[in-house]
Amino acid sequence: MQGTNLKKLLRTVEALADLGPELTADRDFSQTARKMLAAVLEAAGAQEAVLFSFGERPSVLTSVDAQGFALLPEPSVIPLLPRHVHTLTAAVGPVLLNSGTYDVFLSANGNVAPELFKCICPLKVRGKLVGAIALGRRAGDAPYEEDALDALQLISSYVALAIQNHTLSQTLAQRVSENLRLLASLHGFYDNALEAFAAAIDVKHVNIHGHSLRVGRYSQAIGEAMGMDASNAAALRSAGYLHDIGKVAVDKRLFGKPSSLDAEEFREMADHTVVGHQIVSNVQFPWPQIPEIVRWHHERGDGTGYPDGMHQEEMPQAVRIVALADTFDAMVSARPYREPLPLGITLQELIRMTPQKYDADAMQALLIQVRRDAVGSNRIPVLEPGVVSLSASDVDQLASTLQHKISQNKTFLT
Repeated sequence: MQGTNLKKLLRTVEALADLGPELTADRDFSQTARKMLAAVLEAAGAQEAVLFSFGERPSVLTSVDAQGFALLPEPSVIPLLPRHVHTLTAAVGPVLLNSGTYDVFLSANGNVAPELFKCICPLKVRGKLVGAIALGRRAGDAPYEEDALDALQLISSYVALAIQNHTLSQTLAQRVSENLRLLASLHGFYDNALEAFAAAIDVKHVNIHGHSLRVGRYSQAIGEAMGMDASNAAALRSAGYLHDIGKVAVDKRLFGKPSSLDAEEFREMADHTVVGHQIVSNVQFPWPQIPEIVRWHHERGDGTGYPDGMHQEEMPQAVRIVALADTFDAMVSARPYREPLPLGITLQELIRMTPQKYDADAMQALLIQVRRDAVGSNRIPVLEPGVVSLSASDVDQLASTLQHKISQNKTFLT
């Protein structure tokens, strides 16, 4: 008898030794569950076994793996009443099942009959139910003896940890997926709402309808060409839509003036950055950089911008991108006091002011998108129809000029 018990103990130790690498291996959990259940069958001397995970809402046992049963639904599901959850949680170690105890531990409302099981071992981590192992018949319908139950108890602690980790990872994945879906719906909602806002902002100025929408599109395109992820690029688009929101407080007569603004008029127009900042600072957006972009999109790298006279190194990258997109659209669009500038002249002038006033990386990204439009490789064109009047070689020449300027500036600084 002692020799038999020793052999069983050694068999259990061997099973545990085999389980260690299995529990930490980087593989699909279904494979790990199969290995764990095989170890349970070996240690308990069982021919049939099911590994269940436990879900709280609703309370239900769901099979993760089953071995030995001739006919068993996949997955096998056993709904639990609160009293079942209580008795399983309170159980100390494996419990033998019979006609008087089936209803104490398991419900008959699932797709599997509890009578198939001869023994159940609740799986718990820090006193909380995470699953269960249910054993069926042994060879010759032999009863489960104490040593088999002890072996099952020993292994169950390891299996419980594996089930809990699997459940936690599943829950995390579900939460991340739900959050992404929610975020996507939020982005869609904000896009639609902000597009309407952008159109409303430009209504005052009959000559610049669509300006805010275009600045949003150009800002996103520049960000994408700079390698930004989709979320940050979407934030730039939204900021572009809202960058001029402060203009809703500017007198409409200033927008149609065919000559330059005088000092007082310019001050009133420039205040749209501060007013806009005040407006958006009171709104909870998904993207925290919107208020600073609204306030600083007229700042310039050499400190000549407004309202705060910032320098390049003080301006966040997102601000520098929207500032360039805003200026670019202003130059290629008609104004009351001038016709739109040709694309080539606009880009030459912007390059002339880079990197002193405009960010070199943003300017380079703008040229990348212009070139893509020129060769038709952008799935959705960035520029308005009729704006692209350059060939790819023309854009390459402009990019070469920009690179030379940047290199010269670096040499000078060194």
